[in-house]
Amino acid sequence: MNGDIGPSTQAPQLRALLFTDLCDSLLLVERIGDAAAAELFQHHDRLVLALQQQWNGQQIDRSDGLFLLFERAIDGLGFALDYQREVQKLGQQRQLPLRARAGLHVGEVLIWDNSPEAINAGAKAVEVEGLAKPMAARLMALARPGQILLSSVAESLTRRASSELGERGEKLQWRSHGPWLFKGASTVQEVFEVGESGFAPLRMPRATAKARRKLPLWRRPAALAAEVALIAVLGIGGWILLRPEPAIAFAERDWVVVADVDNRSGEPLFDISLQRALLMSLEQSRYVNVLSDGKVRESRELMQVPADRQLNRQLASDVASREGARMVLAPSIGLAGGRYVVSVDLLDPTSRAVVRSYRAEARDPEQVVDAVDDVIGRLREGLGETVASVQQSVPLPQASTRNLQALKSFALAEAALGRRRFSESAKLYEAALDADPDFAMAHIGLAKLLVRVDKRAEALPYLNRALALGERLPHRERLYLKAWSSELRPENWALEDWRVLADVYPDFFAGLSNTSWYLLVDNRFAEAERYGHAASVPQDVLRAYPIGYVGWIQLGTNRYDEALRSFQVAEQLTGRNGSDMRSDVLVAQRRYKEAQALLAQLPKPRDELQTIMHQRARVLLAADQDDCTGMNEAMASEPAPTESADFAIHVRLMQAVVDTACEKPDPARLAEIAAQLKPLMALTHEPNLSDRVSRLLMLVYLAQRQGNTALADALLRDHDALAAQLKNPVVSKWRTIVLAMQQIGRNQPARAEALLLPLMDGTEPLQARVVLREAQRRLGNAEEFQKQNEWLFAHRGRAFAEVAVMQLMQPLSVHDTLGDASLRPR
Repeated sequence: MNGDIGPSTQAPQLRALLFTDLCDSLLLVERIGDAAAAELFQHHDRLVLALQQQWNGQQIDRSDGLFLLFERAIDGLGFALDYQREVQKLGQQRQLPLRARAGLHVGEVLIWDNSPEAINAGAKAVEVEGLAKPMAARLMALARPGQILLSSVAESLTRRASSELGERGEKLQWRSHGPWLFKGASTVQEVFEVGESGFAPLRMPRATAKARRKLPLWRRPAALAAEVALIAVLGIGGWILLRPEPAIAFAERDWVVVADVDNRSGEPLFDISLQRALLMSLEQSRYVNVLSDGKVRESRELMQVPADRQLNRQLASDVASREGARMVLAPSIGLAGGRYVVSVDLLDPTSRAVVRSYRAEARDPEQVVDAVDDVIGRLREGLGETVASVQQSVPLPQASTRNLQALKSFALAEAALGRRRFSESAKLYEAALDADPDFAMAHIGLAKLLVRVDKRAEALPYLNRALALGERLPHRERLYLKAWSSELRPENWALEDWRVLADVYPDFFAGLSNTSWYLLVDNRFAEAERYGHAASVPQDVLRAYPIGYVGWIQLGTNRYDEALRSFQVAEQLTGRNGSDMRSDVLVAQRRYKEAQALLAQLPKPRDELQTIMHQRARVLLAADQDDCTGMNEAMASEPAPTESADFAIHVRLMQAVVDTACEKPDPARLAEIAAQLKPLMALTHEPNLSDRVSRLLMLVYLAQRQGNTALADALLRDHDALAAQLKNPVVSKWRTIVLAMQQIGRNQPARAEALLLPLMDGTEPLQARVVLREAQRRLGNAEEFQKQNEWLFAHRGRAFAEVAVMQLMQPLSVHDTLGDASLRPR
């Protein structure tokens, strides 16, 4: 039915797809009759609706089964588990054998809305298509009654996040039912089952016409008789000689812990350099995930293990068991017959038994890196990664360096960076580059460090050198470098580069976290939340940041209690007792006394940025109470920044925001800010140009709101061409807002409306709605004016959650959502 109104070229979206089916429903209707069946199904539909709301599901289709989409796989699993129990309980209440089966898969799908005409003709409201859809449906069809089957990607995502289900998640049982061939799918798919003991079948599914288990040759019927004869001939002795290697219970995207190197060579140079070489080789895999140094360090701290204690096999196994890693890699190096022998033992963290061992030899220290590459390549194949995938990796000597001294300095620099010892880390990166000037990863490391300490301009030469050495980088690091390159180019918007990294390497958390941040800045809350949740897993040592992003998203969508919990978790992970972010939620809930008490407990700010954020929170507290005296007192409560010109301008702009909210124009202040911004706007090659242009556009807007059209027009005339060429969508939207305000100032509200309406896609800055409201007032459109008022009242949380340009416009947006009480909808 050709009734879609969505674009045919819409980008695929990653979703968890859940299909369920009420088993033998037709026989059930025949048994109990139409009337009783109708009453039963009505009860069933009510429980489905309740579970759908609880687990944030979107129902796409239903008959005697369901098809639902979820943003997160763990929500799909939570729904399936609750649904199975509720269906069985519903059957027991009516003394009916009511059971359901379910199939859960994660993959990309195309989603579009059908037109009203198509819906009236019988079409569904939403259409979903993609290869992931039949895969999920066939998993469901394969399941036994009461069984939940998962694809390997769904199993990996849900198993890692099962702690979110509380005590229930700890009791879940997971089973692999081996490789299966599905009709229409060219590749073999591993099928998993999850369920609760005593409730789920936890049995091998039965093959269907569209799915059969892929058996090894020796288990196929035609070969069985020959095998029996062969075994009889060979006897027990032959079996001993030909027995296979121990099986490894490892699946794609499982996690491993790498123990410290057992250095028996007598050469200290191998202690840390060899381990870094192992990590760099393993990190090229999209199949194996390595628990990061930071996460291992966090786990050791929680276990109260001294920091100087070696991560030997036993301790590495304890960490792996705690963090849910499937394997421990225990590396060693020694001398035998005048050669260096590099070995890696694979250990089961539960039994501590060696499952398999790999080794390679090197004639001299310069060949040790090659030996590491050989060992890790065979290890990856042994864990189940395809040979083709392993062969796509960049050879380790090319991807890193043959110079062990450079490798050791790099490893020490990374460790120092993880402990926030920035000066030490910088010197160590420089030492690595002194030993090997073409060590591309060291150039990236130093650039990353300089960005972290807000020296973006100084980072560019190292970034450019790394780009020139791009052929020496592994694929993941090339994508990472490309994203950072976009990040530091003033005219660029790095979202899509971070998104590619996140989608190709979904367990490399930098891509997920930065994608979430960019989407959040652009008010694309639903997309941002998906990536934020994906980066908030326990394996990410820096998960406090994406958890904070999710908190802002929840605040921006009026989910205040959820936002409070997210911010509290982020505070716990960073060792804080409070935050200005949690104060924002309390203010949004009008719990002013609690917010005031929380702000009073915050520790003294560590730097100018934290000072500005605490000041902003105090201004918001007063702004939501329409307290101009309180806003001005908050602005006077902190010393003005002196180290950063951008921060100093930001604080003066915040005061201009207060002036505008309090309807106290200050032309002198606006002119002073314009004069301070002017020389910075000339530095068009600096990485923070987009923020400066955004501040200038907000200055233009504040001048317009204060009636200073001469200054606003002059600033636009001088800088509009620069704003128009930037790819930053936030800059583009604010440019449209000030151009619309310019038309209102010229008494052309219809032109302002025409400029603003294309922005209204749900990602527009809140002030776009304020300007559109003013345009409707000038046009005399009372109904449209009231619609904008209602939107502002309904999106109160958005005013607190727009994070663009250090949350500069939040106080004015909060003030503008208060409005006139007589206009509020009843």
